[in-house]
Amino acid sequence: MAPARRASLLKSAPTLGRWLALAALVLILDQASKAWVLVSFRLMESQVVTPFFNLVLVFNSGAAFSFLAGAGGWQKWFFVALALGISLWLLGLLRRHAAERLLPVALSLILGGAIGNVIDRLRFDAVVDFLDFHVAGYHWPAFNVADSAITVGVVLMLWHQFRCGKETR
Repeated sequence: MAPARRASLLKSAPTLGRWLALAALVLILDQASKAWVLVSFRLMESQVVTPFFNLVLVFNSGAAFSFLAGAGGWQKWFFVALALGISLWLLGLLRRHAAERLLPVALSLILGGAIGNVIDRLRFDAVVDFLDFHVAGYHWPAFNVADSAITVGVVLMLWHQFRCGKETR
């Protein structure tokens, strides 16, 4: 490895560690919340929290909005491979942008959430979902902490792109 490249990697190592710690925090919060739900609820059991929010235990073998949930099982490995591939790409982006702020936050949130959902797919052949928002009898599909982190991360990534996109091209 070239000395300049090695120096650049060593210089970004402390900030890269901070972003990996954020991804790990998301992963821990996701897995801890799912562990709590799994011991506190039976499948499809629901607990009213507010007039617009319930806790409910459901398993989603598909992707967002149960996309491909009834595909027969092959989708588990497809989503695991996809999430792991994206995670490797995110790690590369994190390494490259470790000295920045907004983009690494976004990437770390997505990374932690993606790995959290991969763990579920490997353990349960599905993702554990439990946050159920509703209004006037209409329910948003249940989701979890990992899904929330991924969504916030994607929004921040888009915000970064609109704010700084011309500068980074």
